[in-house]
Amino acid sequence: MAFYDEMAVMALEMITEFGQSVTISKPEPGEYDPDIGGEAPGATVEQIAQGILLDFTGQEFQNNSLIRQGDKKLKIAAQGLAWVPGLLDKVVVQGRTWSIVPPMKEIIPAGTPILYELQVRS
Repeated sequence: MAFYDEMAVMALEMITEFGQSVTISKPEPGEYDPDIGGEAPGATVEQIAQGILLDFTGQEFQNNSLIRQGDKKLKIAAQGLAWVPGLLDKVVVQGRTWSIVPPMKEIIPAGTPILYELQVRS
C-alpha cells in the first residue's frame, strides 16, 4: 500500500473515532418525459461519510470575507466515498441540513484523495 493510501485510511479511522456520521445528498437529474414535454423530476442520492464539524477561528474570519456568521467548517474523510461532495450537494450533520458554499478544499497529495474541507451554511 502506498504512503498516501495509508494516510487516507488513517484519516478515515481518526475521523470515525473522533467525528460523526454525515449524510451527503445530491440531486440526480431526471430524464426527458415526452408526456410532459420536459424533464421529469429526478431523484436524490445519498451517501454516508465520516466528518468533523468545526467553528471557524477568528483568524479565518479576518482573512476570508466569504465566511458568514454561523458558517461552519466540515472536514470529511475521502476514503470510501462513492462520489466527491459538490457545491450543489447538501449535508446533514446532527439533524441539521447545510448547504456547501465555496471555497471547497480537496487534500489530494500525489493524486490520492485524503480529506475534503467544506464551508457549510444552514
